[in-house]
Amino acid sequence: MSFKIVAFGEILWDLLPEGRTLGGAPFNFAYRVNSLGDTAYPVSRLGRDPLGREAWDLVTAFGIDPSCLQWDDSYPTGTVRVSFDADNNPDFVIVPSVAYDFIESTPQLEHIVTSADCLCFGTLIQRSDVSRNSLHRLLQNAASSRKLLDVNLRKDCFTPETVRQSIEAADIVKLNEKEAVAVGEMLGLPVLALSQLALEMARRCRLEAVVVTLGEKGVLAASPQGEQPVYVPGFRVPVVDSLGSGDSFSAGFVHRLLHGATLGEACVFGNLMGAVSATKRGATAPISRDEITELGRQSGGERIVQPELAKFWDGEDFQGAKERRVE
Repeated sequence: MSFKIVAFGEILWDLLPEGRTLGGAPFNFAYRVNSLGDTAYPVSRLGRDPLGREAWDLVTAFGIDPSCLQWDDSYPTGTVRVSFDADNNPDFVIVPSVAYDFIESTPQLEHIVTSADCLCFGTLIQRSDVSRNSLHRLLQNAASSRKLLDVNLRKDCFTPETVRQSIEAADIVKLNEKEAVAVGEMLGLPVLALSQLALEMARRCRLEAVVVTLGEKGVLAASPQGEQPVYVPGFRVPVVDSLGSGDSFSAGFVHRLLHGATLGEACVFGNLMGAVSATKRGATAPISRDEITELGRQSGGERIVQPELAKFWDGEDFQGAKERRVE
C-alpha cells in the first residue's frame, strides 16, 4: 500500500564546500518517503530563476510529483550556505526573503491535504507571515491526517509562540536533544531528565508521541500510552556527513508507522535510514533497501548507546539480533 504524504516547507539549494545540492528538510523528507514507495507531495515555492528551474527539473527527475510547487516572480529560490566542523556536523547560514517564504494556500492544496495520510511541517517555514498563514489554513483542512511537526530551531526563524502553536496542531513532535530542552522551557515544563521530559511533553500536550533524535546515539520516543519511553541506540557507521540524516530518520519513521508498525519498530527503521544516510555525501544521495536491510542484520554490529537511556532498550530491535553495546 502506498500512503499519501504532504511535506510543507522549504525547498532550497544547500551550498556545500564542494558544490550545491537540492535540499531543505521538508524536501529531503519527501524525497526519502517517495523512495520508500509512498507518494510524496512537496509543497513549496521556487523563484523563476535558473536555480528554480534546475530544482524543478531535478524534482521531476527524482520521480516526485511537482504539482504542489509554486513559482514566484519577485523572490529568488532559497539557498543556504553550509559548512562543517571537525566532526562533520553542519552549520547553516539561511538566506532570508526567498520564494519559499511566500507559499500560497490554494484550493488545489486544500483539496490534497483533506485526503493526505500524513502532513509533515516544520518551524523554519513559519518565519514569514505568508507561509505561516498558509500552513495554518492547510492544517485546518487536514483534520483526518496524521500531522508530524519537525522542530527546527534555526536562528531568527522561529518564535516561542509559533513553536507552541505548532505543537498544538501536531500529533507527533520530532526534535533533537537540544531542541527538546529548549521547547520544554517554552512550554513551562520543569527541568527533567530527557526521558521524563519527553514523556511529560507527550502527556501535557496530548500528543501521540514525542520523538527525540540523539545523533549517533540513536533515538528516544515517548507516548502517553506507554509507562516508559522507547530507546533505540545508534548504529556505528563511517560518517561522511550528517546533512539530511534527521530527515531520513523522519521518512523511515513515518513510512513504518503508517504501515502499521509500533512506535519502537518505527524508531528502529528510522534509525537505520538515518545511519545509512550519514554514510553518503549530501541529503539526497540514493539509499537502497538492501543497504538498510544489511545494516540492520549485521549480527554483533556495534551500537552506540547513551548510558542513561540503556535501561529503556531491550537489546533486540531488528529481527531479534542482539547487538554489542559501545558506550
